[in-house]
Parts: sequence; structure tokens; C-alpha cells
Amino acid sequence: MKEPTSMQGSTRKALGPWLRLMGERRARLLFGALLMLATLLFAIGLLTLSGWFITATALTGMTLAAGGAATLDVFTPGSGIRFFAVGRTAARYAERLYNHDTVLRLLADIRGRTFASLSRLSGRELARYRAGEWLNRLTADIDALDNLYLRLLAPPLVGLLAILVVGGILALAMPALGGVLLAIMLPLWVIVTLGMAVAGLGPSARRVETLERLRVRALEHLQGLAELRTFGVLGAHRERVEREQRALLDDQRRLGRRAALGNALVTLTVQGAAVAILCLALLAFAAGKLSAPVASMLPLAVLALNEGLAMLPGAFVQLGATRTAAARLNAEAATSLRDDAEGALTSAEAPSITFEAVTLRYPGMGTTPALEDVNLHVEAGERVAVLGPSGSGKSSLAQLVVHAFDPDAGSVQLAGQDLRSLAPQALRSRLAYLTQHTELFHASLADNLRLGLPVEHDLDEAAVERALWQALWIVDLEGWARELPHGLDTWVGEAGRQLSGGQARRVALARVILRDAPLVLLDEPLAGLDATTATTVAERLDTWLDGRTALMFAHRRDALPHCDRALVL
Repeated sequence: MKEPTSMQGSTRKALGPWLRLMGERRARLLFGALLMLATLLFAIGLLTLSGWFITATALTGMTLAAGGAATLDVFTPGSGIRFFAVGRTAARYAERLYNHDTVLRLLADIRGRTFASLSRLSGRELARYRAGEWLNRLTADIDALDNLYLRLLAPPLVGLLAILVVGGILALAMPALGGVLLAIMLPLWVIVTLGMAVAGLGPSARRVETLERLRVRALEHLQGLAELRTFGVLGAHRERVEREQRALLDDQRRLGRRAALGNALVTLTVQGAAVAILCLALLAFAAGKLSAPVASMLPLAVLALNEGLAMLPGAFVQLGATRTAAARLNAEAATSLRDDAEGALTSAEAPSITFEAVTLRYPGMGTTPALEDVNLHVEAGERVAVLGPSGSGKSSLAQLVVHAFDPDAGSVQLAGQDLRSLAPQALRSRLAYLTQHTELFHASLADNLRLGLPVEHDLDEAAVERALWQALWIVDLEGWARELPHGLDTWVGEAGRQLSGGQARRVALARVILRDAPLVLLDEPLAGLDATTATTVAERLDTWLDGRTALMFAHRRDALPHCDRALVL
């Protein structure tokens, strides 16, 4: 008994946060479960009443053929059959439509929570995994959780209620029949839920890990094809990919066999229970305790239970995958919470920045530090240019200021407060950062710009539009945007592919301007611009930067707006 008990405890721990998140939509979940139950009850009613009606009609016909007198009301049961048939169709349609909409809402909640957790991770935590592994967590792990309600919570509950309902119907006809049914079906319910979960725990959990490794290796194989071929290890790498693929297929076959065994068990048990109830009902009919139509309809009610139980083995054999995915996401959320400090900035003015004997080494990059014993002080409201060739440490300084990493030695202070003592939200609400890489989304120009607006600013739509146009004017894109076919509602394409490199860069810069933050970091803000445009943007940025503390990074000083002083790395 230790294994199931241990499994239940770890499953509860892994799924608990997501169950609480789903509880925020408990009304929708309850209504969706009621639709499932209504669909199953309509199916039971249809099969049961149809069996009774067919038997009663046959017996009436036999009596009349034998010359006896008999009557049968065909209209009432006929109306009931039509009611159950139409009801089952309508309930099934409504259930599928409503519950899939609910699941999509739940997945949106889960994705929102997951992105919020990942956004709080430090650069060191993010560097623990490759991009393919993070992608797997944001796609496959979250997708695995869509089984939680639609396959693992509502269906077993509905199946159990259906067993109790049919048991009650049989008990009304004859109490012993209800007891026999419950004695057969309740153990079956336990086997196809808890039993199948235990049977599939190992393979389904391994499948999640193997699938992630396979995706990462496949991406490496495609992206590093030239390097693998150059160093003569293409064949060895292909063998590793194929080995992961074989391991995945082996576990999928194991799960398929166990799910098939569970389905066979459900079918055989339900049919065996129907035969047992039929035999007992016929004995009761022979003893005069039941009529022939009632004796024939009771086994049909039992057969209808197959619809409510048939999907349970295939769902619960995958419980290990759902639990593993939830546990992995929980681990990232726990890490982000551990990284959360609670300090707040004591002033809303432009802050000073101080680097005291800072040394930084990136994880997995050997012993050579990216920065070593750096001392720098930037006064509040001062603009400092940090110049140097690629690899000199410019971006590393920026990463320390935004608290993507903690220094290995020394400290970084903002307005005299150590960054490690500040809550991430307190820092990010005061900071605007233009990174080296421009990230635009497959959405409208306005949507991409609105990402820069501080969430705490409650602006009406007119004020938001004015702010968007003002930011576009500063980066010299206002005239271009007004000539677009749909203005601000024009879509920029995947990763901004509808824009030129310079336009995409300026859209990202406009997003930084919309932050309206007192601390600004600009990494190559004028990259990709022609001389005339760069001069115009630099002049307008010069005005906008008044009163803000700014660190600007570039290879040459003439690629930046006006600065109070310049440092060379």
C-alpha cells in the first residue's frame, strides 16, 4: 500500500497549485461536469427506455398473435425515446463546446501564471536550461495540463455518479440487483483510475523527459548540421537522436498496451455485469417479481455505463506525464519566488548607479570573468556612454543593472540600495531597457508598442493613442505609420518581418520611450539607421532623456545621443 499512498501524496503536491488555479473558475468547471453527466444520463435513459419499449412491443405483438387481448401505449415511451435522443445530442454538443472553451481559458490562465513565474527568474536561473528546454516547458508541459480537467477530474467523477445512478435504478426494481452492480462496478472504477495511474506512472513520466531531450537534440542536429559534419560527428549525433526516438516509442507502446488492457477490462466487466444482471432479472421474472420488459431493460442500463468508463484507462495511464509536467513548472515557480526580494526604492526620482568592485562570471563559460573588479558611479540624472568592442563587457554591465545576474563579487547599487534587496517589480517599474536584439510579436503596431506602457498607468484610449504617436515621432516613424494601410492597426508580421531592420529597431526604441522610466539603458539605440535619421532620432532622444539617468552602450560615441561623459572598456 506504500506505493499508491506515496503516489497520491506526490500527485497532490504537484497538482495542488494548478487545482487551486482552476478553482478560480469553479462555477464553469461545475457546469461543464453537469453537462457531461447530463449527456451520460440521457444515453442511459435512451438505451434503457428503448430496450423496455422494444421488449414490451414484442410481447404485446406475441399476445395479439396468439389471440389474446393486450394494449400498449406507444406514444408515451415513444415521446420519451425522442426526448432522450434529442437531449443526448444537444447535451453532447453543448458539453463539447462549453468544456473546450473552459479548457482554453484554463490554459490561458496557466500560461499567464507560467510566464509571470519565468519573468521573475534571474539570468543565472534562465541559463540553467537551453532555449529548447524552456520552449518545451512553455508548450509541451503546459499542454500536458489540459488533461487535468477534461480527462482526469470531471470524467471519473461523472462515471462514478453514473454507476451510483444506475445502481439506484436497479435497486428500485430489486434491491439485490443494485448491490450486485455496485459490488462489480465500484472496484472496476478504482482499477481504471488509481490502478491505471500506477501502471502508467513510470512510462508516462519518462515520456515527458525523453520528449524534451528528443526535441532539444533534433534542434541541435538541424541548427548545428554544418558544425557536426565539419567535425565528423554527424553520424554519432544522429544515433543519439535515434536512440531517444526509440526510447520514446517504446514508452508510447507500453502506455498503449496498458491503456488497451484497461479498455478491454472495462468492456468485459461491463458486459459481464450486464449478463449477471440479466440472469438475476430473469430469475426474478420467473419468480414473478419483475415483468419481462423491466427484466430486459435493466441489463441495457448497465451496458450504457460503458460510455462513461471507456475513456478512463487512456486518461489515467497518462497521469504520470501530467504530474511530471506540473512538478517541473512548480519548480520554476518556486525558484522565481525564492528570487523575490521585498525591498522598494525609497525615491521616485532618477536614481544613481554604483558598481563596487564588481566581478561577473557567466555559468558554464569557464573561469575567465566577463567583468573583473569594475568600479563605476553614475550620478542621478547623468548620461554615461560605455564604449568598447564586442565582448568587452558592455552588455554584461547592463545585465547587472537590470538584475538579470548577481555579481560573483562586489555589489551593484541603485540609489544607494543593493539590487539584491529590491523586489523585481520595484526595479522593473523604474527601468527601461533597449536590448541588442529587437523582439517584435506577430501583432499590430499598436499592440507591440503598448507592451511598453507601464501597467500601473490607467490611461484612457485617447491618452494611450496620443502617447503612441508621440513615441513614434521621437523615433521618426510618425509619418511612416500614418501612411500605413491601417495605421497603428497594421500588423508587423512574425518577428516584425514586415518592417525593415531600422524600422523594427525604432519600434523597439519607441516601446522603451513609452515606459517613461527614470532609469534608461540603451544598447546600440541608433543601430541600422542612416546618418540623417540617426541625427534626427538622437536630437529628439536628447530632449526626452533630460532628467533621467542613462547608460548607453555602443562601439563608437558618434552612434549615441549626447552624453555627459564616456567610458571605454
